[in-house]
Amino acid sequence: MIYNTILVSLSVHESVARQLKFARDVASHFEATLVGFAAGDIRIITAAPPGVVMDDEFMRLEAIDIERHLETLKKEFEAEGGDVDFLRTSVGDPTKELAAAARLADLVIAGTPQVGNEQVDIGELIHSAGRPVLIPRADLEPLAAHKVVVAWKDTREARRAVVDAMPFLVHAREVLVASVEDQAKHHALETLNDVVRHLIHHGARARGEIFSCDAPSDGEALIGITKQFGADLIVSGAYGHSRLREWLVGGVTRSLLRETNLNRLMSS
Repeated sequence: MIYNTILVSLSVHESVARQLKFARDVASHFEATLVGFAAGDIRIITAAPPGVVMDDEFMRLEAIDIERHLETLKKEFEAEGGDVDFLRTSVGDPTKELAAAARLADLVIAGTPQVGNEQVDIGELIHSAGRPVLIPRADLEPLAAHKVVVAWKDTREARRAVVDAMPFLVHAREVLVASVEDQAKHHALETLNDVVRHLIHHGARARGEIFSCDAPSDGEALIGITKQFGADLIVSGAYGHSRLREWLVGGVTRSLLRETNLNRLMSS
């Protein structure tokens, strides 16, 4: 696995300088091409305010407003300069548009902007993009990834995440493959040793450990393990299921998505 092209999701309604700096640092580390992406969607209003008629003209004006914001973003993007290859913009559902644009990248960097109509559903994005998704910590501090935790469980999603995160893992000074103890401890130890051996064969400085779950949930236990280890990146499979066209994340995935003080790399 090599990160030759990295796609970063940018906010339409906020300055993108810090988002670009974070993404540029990651791309520079891997000597990768960086592509910017931004999308805004037309607001869906179920009940129109008094005196407002919801017609095609209203929708047209909404689209014009989004395009105006995108033009402002393009100017800021160009002013920032740097090593970004190009910026792609779209009027449409940010999650779906970003997932589709992921076809041109090896890694997607996506946060969760809370303004306007640009919020990306990270759970749905991970499920539909077909690419690993790196979710920065809220303060967008540079990602060193000197110490990395792999949340290990013998599942397809976790195996996929290990492969997808390999560029980070082989460059890290220490990799801890952490498994939260379950009833089948012997099997967990066997699979843990296998993945550690796999990582060592790829050049990673990896070791494994099985932990007891002293926290209220496995997700919180893994977060605690990561912080105690001093890692700033946790790698995990994303778990969930589909119901009525919605992607519903599982407990561990939900805990990790809510933890904004860590960088998280997730695959489905």
